Amino acid sequence: SPKQSNVTAYGATTVAIITLEALAGMWINAFILCVLCTGWVKKKTLNSNEKILLLLGCSRFWVLCLSWIHAFLSEIYPYCLPIHPIFQLLQSTYTVCNSSNLWVSACLCFFYCIKIANFRNRFFIYLKVKIDRTVPWLLFGSVIFSMIFGILVYNTTDKAACKNFNLTCFKNFWKVTTRIEEQFYPIFFLTGFLHTTSFMAVMFSAVFLLFSLWRHKCKMQTNSMNSLSMEAHIKAMKSILSFFIMYSINFMSLILTLVYSTKYNNHLIFLVYVIQHAFPGVHSLFLIFSNPKLEKTLLRILSHVKCKVCMR
Repeated sequence: SPKQSNVTAYGATTVAIITLEALAGMWINAFILCVLCTGWVKKKTLNSNEKILLLLGCSRFWVLCLSWIHAFLSEIYPYCLPIHPIFQLLQSTYTVCNSSNLWVSACLCFFYCIKIANFRNRFFIYLKVKIDRTVPWLLFGSVIFSMIFGILVYNTTDKAACKNFNLTCFKNFWKVTTRIEEQFYPIFFLTGFLHTTSFMAVMFSAVFLLFSLWRHKCKMQTNSMNSLSMEAHIKAMKSILSFFIMYSINFMSLILTLVYSTKYNNHLIFLVYVIQHAFPGVHSLFLIFSNPKLEKTLLRILSHVKCKVCMR
């Protein structure tokens, strides 16, 4: 029927776009992992920034990989998902990786705020001194917290799967019928709380950092300091502001996913999926060009590839 053909075309288009975004994002984050792991093997150590980027790249790689697997199975092999425990494992693993992605992103913004910002508050100075020792504990706590949340999601989806699942449409991971929607309300509430908490951490860190950089820029203008320092501060402010805007858009898409998770609004869900799958790759690309080591390696690889193509 025309309606079924429209649904099929919608699903195929969604899978195609998600595939392109996921493959691009996976390649970008795999590049970050390879460069950092190579440096780790050579130097036998990682600084705090590299530790955060390593865990962030790993979590984003698996978020995109699991999203693509779910999209592929939903469209090509839709009858595989209801088989126990495929859906439960896929959902809980995705939850662990996505929660780690959000919390480690917040840790990265917090780390930049403590390292770069300049305030005379005693507590802030104490954090600046202890930040390198604090980072491993922050990352460890993010992973443990994400794993606990993943176990809760697995138990909830396992109970819901015992009753009834409606997995015929490609929408969100948590697609259940009206009779069991109430079982997911606690998970929806907890997920929304976690997203909001991580967003608030990013927001406050970004605002404090932007305020510190702006104040320092004004002082440099007053003292007529060199233009290179001014350009560096302006570049840092633009980078932080762009990350905050991207994170805000991603946060809104996550909230819309929770709000419309049990409603059939194909166009809105399609837009939400495009945003969610674009964020891990686009922001990781920003991180590459804001890190001299990663940027030099990427430009070296691209120039090498360009030379080989020109020779052919």
